[in-house]
Amino acid sequence: MNLTSAVLAVLVLVNVAFGVGWLLARRRQHLRGRPQVADVAIGSLTTFLDTLGIGSFAPTTALLKFRGKVADELIPGTLNVGLNAAAFIETFLLIGLVKVQPALLAAMVASAAAGAWLGSGIVSRMPRRSIQLFMGAALLIAAGFFAMTNLGAFPEGGVTMGLAGWKFPFAVAVSFVLGALMCVGIGNYAPLMILLSLLGMDPLAAYPIMMASDGLLQPVASLGFFRSGRFSHVASLGLTLGSFIGVPLAYWLMKYVVMRSQIRAVRWLIIAVVIYSATAMLLSARRERLAARAAAATAG
Repeated sequence: MNLTSAVLAVLVLVNVAFGVGWLLARRRQHLRGRPQVADVAIGSLTTFLDTLGIGSFAPTTALLKFRGKVADELIPGTLNVGLNAAAFIETFLLIGLVKVQPALLAAMVASAAAGAWLGSGIVSRMPRRSIQLFMGAALLIAAGFFAMTNLGAFPEGGVTMGLAGWKFPFAVAVSFVLGALMCVGIGNYAPLMILLSLLGMDPLAAYPIMMASDGLLQPVASLGFFRSGRFSHVASLGLTLGSFIGVPLAYWLMKYVVMRSQIRAVRWLIIAVVIYSATAMLLSARRERLAARAAAATAG
């Protein structure tokens, strides 16, 4: 068995644990409710965008914030749980499209999963206002990356599909950090593309690494959110169902239709939506602080 096949085998095993963990959380925490059409629509749209390389965390956060049915502190867990199916499908469909150094792929995926395990434990204990601040910042960072992509500001990169020397462990260490940051809503595709390009790799090499990392780190992170209960069961179900619509549709378009100019236009629209959502998230955090100060003054 080669390393790529081993990564896929581990992916299957981890997702089996994901399914069992969700069922146990549902029973232990008495989670009820059916998926809502709006959440399925959000999942279909954002996983469609994710498969095309735009990303799903920032637009999903923005749309959940607009919808107003998921508490801010539950959004990080909902992203990881609800979008896990999309990451799983994308990995199996796309990991073989670009041939990247197998050892680098395996090492960065394992490192990202370890970071996600650490990050989910931290996020599960964070107060609501801290999560609002982190997610507001994450959305602004995402908007910046989207704008850089549209403006062609990313480094051009090289032509190699692997790393050697100090660059290899450095990339693995950064992957650990990005895995932890995924737990607060910072997607890893753009950061990975910048990192690998700066290290001299072909930017396309980020694609299979990103897909496989998400495919492994999201179920790992979800196990932490299952234990704490800090995710929306209903919204996660809707996002999961939407994944089975959005991903196959985008995969078909990638194979048979050229949409480069349309994708750029969509990305500009997403930038506006994400900035608005980031502002709303940060204003919510400000209101939380003012309310806490008022309560403290009243008690004093």
